[in-house]
Amino acid sequence: MTLTEQAREDSPRAAAVPAPAPTRAQFISWTTLAMMTTASVANLRPSPSMALYGLAAVFLYLLPAVVFLLPTALVSAELASGWPGGVYRWVSEGLSKPLGFLAVWCQFAMTIAYYPSLLAYVASTFAYVIDPSLADDGLYIAVVIVVVYWAGVLISSRGTKAVAGLSSMGLVVGTLIPGVVLVALGMVFLAQGNPPAAPMDTSHVLPPWTGLASLVLIVNNFLSYAGMEMNGVHVSALREPGRQYPRAVFLATGLVLLIFILPALAISWVMPGEDLSLTAGVMQAFQGFFDHFHVGWLTKVVGVLLVAAALGGMLTWMAGPSQGLLMVSRQEGYLPPVLQRLNKRGVPRNIMVAQGALTTVIAGLYAFLPDVSSAYWIFSVVTTQIYLVVYLLMFAAVVRLRALRPDRPRGFRVPAVHLVAGVGFAASAAAMCIGFVPPEQFGGQPLWRYVLIVGGGLLTLGLLAPLAFLAFRKPHWVTAGDREADPVE
Repeated sequence: MTLTEQAREDSPRAAAVPAPAPTRAQFISWTTLAMMTTASVANLRPSPSMALYGLAAVFLYLLPAVVFLLPTALVSAELASGWPGGVYRWVSEGLSKPLGFLAVWCQFAMTIAYYPSLLAYVASTFAYVIDPSLADDGLYIAVVIVVVYWAGVLISSRGTKAVAGLSSMGLVVGTLIPGVVLVALGMVFLAQGNPPAAPMDTSHVLPPWTGLASLVLIVNNFLSYAGMEMNGVHVSALREPGRQYPRAVFLATGLVLLIFILPALAISWVMPGEDLSLTAGVMQAFQGFFDHFHVGWLTKVVGVLLVAAALGGMLTWMAGPSQGLLMVSRQEGYLPPVLQRLNKRGVPRNIMVAQGALTTVIAGLYAFLPDVSSAYWIFSVVTTQIYLVVYLLMFAAVVRLRALRPDRPRGFRVPAVHLVAGVGFAASAAAMCIGFVPPEQFGGQPLWRYVLIVGGGLLTLGLLAPLAFLAFRKPHWVTAGDREADPVE
């Protein structure tokens, strides 16, 4: 499901109307849902951060899959099958409307920190097409983030339909093909008798324990798995949700783990951890393999494919979170009218421009932080911290709704819901706390600076901003059905 479709379902008006039962032609198979879920979650971008751990990456992917990925998928299926309308309705019905606004706000606010980290990956990847030395140049990264983001705003604000199919193409072009090639090259590399750069013996199955800092990179996997809740809305399209949805979830989980784990291992076979860049690690691995097999020119080809897929995904997703926030705000008056205005193509350009101003400021920090990998990690953590607020609220809401509305018809019920939601809530809370500890790979920098950026990002974007909108909310901010709220361009 695209974010635009989710935005429509986040609308209180849509939430008030029960979703029609699917016809025979509208039913989907559980394998189709599994593939849709895999496409919405899996990608190669987090592979370098886990490749730092070598064989231990398997454990570090499996642990959050069990305590976060599965609870998220199961809980979202119950909520979506009982209360169509997305996270705003789930949290509003289970907890309160202000907390519902906080949830939908955090879905939007996390993109403010997410796009700089995504575009830093794009910039570092593209550097291998033009000049690999630029991959660690903070000024170059900052310029690319600003230019590409504002170009994306311009394209999205014009309602261009040409990018609508790029997300599905991105799964094949930017994830499956490069991932398969990367793993195949790695296997041939090992079959030739070359020693892996990272140890692959059983003594390295678990990461070395040197305190909390040794496990901090696992927090990034919570962001990697985020998005499973979006496909919960399709549970009603299954013929037998009670039996088929768990099958779809477990199949999708297995596929996602393969797509995450195997490329991470392949990268660790060719790139020593101390030389690995978190933004350019995928391209470093491709260059290492291609140079080894004397086809170095293919590095540029793969770089173009990865960049094209990432940019296509960015354009396809760009307006989604702002659309969801906008529709809720128009109905309930959460945002001032100036931020609710649409252009003639129905795009919330003012919200995107305001978001872009903050993105530009964040991009500028890449030019001043000590190195690109540190900046990338910090902004990824800020993104995760903000998004985890949504999951904390979602897990609390499902337990409360089970108590308040036990007889409400649901297409799917989570078995042992208190245990499943409790595990997901505890894992999310633990990840949020661990996120304030800098990883050992980034030692030497002042702790206060790291905590200030991560804590300041979470506090300002995730909490203070929505609280300010709620505090200064005015009756005339409700603009649903007000045609004069939209300019004619």
